[in-house]
Amino acid sequence: MADIVGLLLPFFGLILIGYIAARITKQPAEALGWLNTFIIYAALPALFFKLVSQTPIEQLTRVDFIVTDIAATYSIFLLVFLVGRVLRRNSLADSTIQAFAGAYGNIGYMGPGLALLALGEKAAVPVALIVCFENALHFIVAPALMAVEGGDKRSPGRIVIDIARKVLLHPFILSTAFGFAAAAFSVHQPVAFQRFVDYLAQAAAPCALFAMGVTLALRPLKRIPAEIGYIVPAKLILHPLVVYLVLQMVGGFDPIWIESAVLLAALPTATNVFVIGQQYGVWQERASATILITTACSVVTVSLLLYLIKSGTLPAQLFP
Repeated sequence: MADIVGLLLPFFGLILIGYIAARITKQPAEALGWLNTFIIYAALPALFFKLVSQTPIEQLTRVDFIVTDIAATYSIFLLVFLVGRVLRRNSLADSTIQAFAGAYGNIGYMGPGLALLALGEKAAVPVALIVCFENALHFIVAPALMAVEGGDKRSPGRIVIDIARKVLLHPFILSTAFGFAAAAFSVHQPVAFQRFVDYLAQAAAPCALFAMGVTLALRPLKRIPAEIGYIVPAKLILHPLVVYLVLQMVGGFDPIWIESAVLLAALPTATNVFVIGQQYGVWQERASATILITTACSVVTVSLLLYLIKSGTLPAQLFP
């Protein structure tokens, strides 16, 4: 158990420091802009490029892993969407944001740091693949569903162009693509360039976690949505459980890849869910509350999951 505490203390401790710093200094939300810019456009892309470019190309082309993971994630998305739309009679737009709250984890900011810390360098490739492909699909699904609802007033052509630009030019996806190319062609990287990338990559986790703590402090809990009763268990318990079972049923994956996918699935709701809600003027305060509550609850659930993984209680091969 001491090992788990040793893993989680620096991780959640950085979030707590960011939260406390924001509450004490009372800086405006705009003050976080440049730090977020550095994280999204420099530190995390450098980390993804470094990890992917150093990986054998055959490991980077596991389409079966990506398809299986995304299918499991979007089964949770569909479940939460149907609960909101059919059972609770919410609008399509509200149900969409709720579905993202239940299936879109904080894989960009929290995922790489925690997975590498807990599982080691072998977790790098599955983490990079999940972050890039899941984010790309989220960027497509959100505007598409909002356009169906009528919340997006742009023309269909404009929506398609904006989606393509957002997907193809996103720093995470671009850096991973460059990493793919470097791995495929065995590109020799000069020592000076490697050191430069290393400096940026080493800043990714601490800066991202600190920024997340600040973000949570700037969005105080004003309203607890009724939907939290099923979104929290769906995100923190059902999502990782389904990912684990589906990957095990398909089979043929390295245990570290399965553990990485399950760990990322167990992460709390992504702050991007609030951004999507804010962009379309839908479910904003409740999205903010969901992020805060799932993040607080994840201290317990992620700790338990890491204990199951590190103790060997979680079977590496469920189906013989």
